This record gives sequence, C-alpha cells and structure tokens, in this order.
Amino acid sequence: MAEKRCCMDKRKQDVAYFLSFCIEQYMNAKGLSREMAISLLSERGVLDYLVEHFEILHTQSHQWIIEEIDEYINEQ
Repeated sequence: MAEKRCCMDKRKQDVAYFLSFCIEQYMNAKGLSREMAISLLSERGVLDYLVEHFEILHTQSHQWIIEEIDEYINEQ
C-alpha cells in the first residue's frame, strides 16, 4: 500500500509541475502576468482539462500545448 501511495504522490507532483510549466509557457506566449494567466486558465476550465489529459499532453512540445490551450478556449 505504501508503494501505491508513493506512486500517487509522484503523479500528483508530476501533474503540478506540468501545470506550472503550462501556465508559464502560456503566460510568456501571450504576454500575460502570472495572475492573469492563472485566472484565465482557471475560469475557462483549462487547468482541469490539462489535468484530465495529462498522460497525453505532457509528452507534447510547449508550442503544441499553447495551441491546444488556445483551441480549447476558443471552443468554449
């Protein structure tokens, strides 16, 4: 059981790092402040989308992720 908990904690950490990376990349690409980027991505449900599709998305390039975020926002 401890091994499973360790792996779950590792996944949570990986997802947190990924979200941080996505926020940073989007913020820089769009010229937003950190607060504005977090607010936009949170209000539009992007952060939940990124977590839900982490397994696929974390393997993509930063440019692809920015495009994916833009597409997701535009579809809302």
